[in-house]
Amino acid sequence: MGQTNPPFMSGVPELLLLRLLEQREMYGYELVKAIKLVTGEAISLGEGVIYPVLHSLERGGALKARRKKVDGRTRVYYSLNAKGRTRLERLQGEWVRVQSGVSAALEAPANA
Repeated sequence: MGQTNPPFMSGVPELLLLRLLEQREMYGYELVKAIKLVTGEAISLGEGVIYPVLHSLERGGALKARRKKVDGRTRVYYSLNAKGRTRLERLQGEWVRVQSGVSAALEAPANA
């Protein structure tokens, strides 16, 4: 089995979080599990990666957070706002551009 989080994944956690939060409000650990699920376990990001990105996005105004009591404990639920949707659209466009470029390079003849 390959490495699930290679060094070239910079920016991917933010893209995945924004995409998942576009669909619905979620809390941190729920996002950890959702990333594993939607990527077929190809990507596994722990809370130590997820929470700093969530906090950064919230500080930057891309997410809103609300506290909610669940089973006697408080969870912080995150949701996307207009600024977050704009950020997601931009990141998705960048991802498609980079993915196309890498795919083209990998498919090019070795002596191109």
